[in-house]
Amino acid sequence: MDRQPGMSVRLKLTLSYAGFLMVSGVLLLAVVWVFLLRYVPAQIYVGDGNGPGMFVPNRADLVEAFVPKAAMMLGFLLVFSLVGGWILAGSMLAPLTRITNATRLAANGSLAHRIQLEGRNDEFRELADAFDTMLAKLEAQVAEQQRFAANASHELRTPLAITQTLLDVARNDPDRDTGELVDRLHFVNTRAIELTEALLLLSRADQRAFTPEHVDLSLMVEEATETLLPLAEERGLTIETSGETTPTIGSRALLQQMTTNLVHNAIVHNLPERGTVWVSTRAHPTTVVLTVENTGELLTPQLVATLTEAFQRGTGRIQDGHAGVGLGLAIVRSIVQAHDGRLALAPRADGGLSVTVQLPAVPAQTGV
Repeated sequence: MDRQPGMSVRLKLTLSYAGFLMVSGVLLLAVVWVFLLRYVPAQIYVGDGNGPGMFVPNRADLVEAFVPKAAMMLGFLLVFSLVGGWILAGSMLAPLTRITNATRLAANGSLAHRIQLEGRNDEFRELADAFDTMLAKLEAQVAEQQRFAANASHELRTPLAITQTLLDVARNDPDRDTGELVDRLHFVNTRAIELTEALLLLSRADQRAFTPEHVDLSLMVEEATETLLPLAEERGLTIETSGETTPTIGSRALLQQMTTNLVHNAIVHNLPERGTVWVSTRAHPTTVVLTVENTGELLTPQLVATLTEAFQRGTGRIQDGHAGVGLGLAIVRSIVQAHDGRLALAPRADGGLSVTVQLPAVPAQTGV
């Protein structure tokens, strides 16, 4: 936005300091005049009554001597206040200059710069610390978005490259069985569609593009476990559910997707056989908690810390028919954040993963 040029803040402060000091000086001189000089008689005669007396300096003489000196003092005070105010304003605004320079660097794309303002805690120090914190968060988000864009490009390129290869093979070998080709193209295309839908869902969660409504997480758990029970039985797994009514507020579709993703992740990343998935819900006065645990391989805390990043698939990039596209927990994290909740992942001592989702509860008086 174009604006008309104006005085700098430093000049405004300097003029303010000078003006205040000049007004104080004038008031001081007015006090001297009101309470001192005005009570001096116009003529003062001194004598003892026995002989001729004499006149001493009177009010006019004092005014004549006082006014030039007062004018000179006001002139000196004006110069002193302007110079001193300019230096003082520059010293006070120096931290603001550093913050402005850091802002310009950030606007030009340099998010690694930090102000790191020294000195005691004051308003400028709090502003600089808050700005440094914002820069750190922005830098982390930009780095995460860059990694996500690179991973998404790679994941999307893979099915397209496979499709291109299959089509090239079919064109070079007209006698090849088209039924097998169609089946493989169908499988690759399905994976590409799943990935695209997952990316769209992730974007929707990040943008909070939903209408909040009352939701019971326990009902979401029932629906998710019923839907995924055939997959668990196919893998020889047992799903155990427990808990109570857990009313919260949010998007029914997104929370259902979150619950489904957690249960699906617990089934897919489990033991080859005789594994178990535990799903429980708990209600507290201000929060509701959903916990999903599963047996599986031993996981390190370092590995668990990366599982909510996009396209992370635990200990390996599993590529069977139910492995997903590597966005399951990333979508869960975005949905939880969009609902002002908290997501915690921890490795189980006996192997496997424990995921806890904490969401705000519906106030008791409003009901579900």
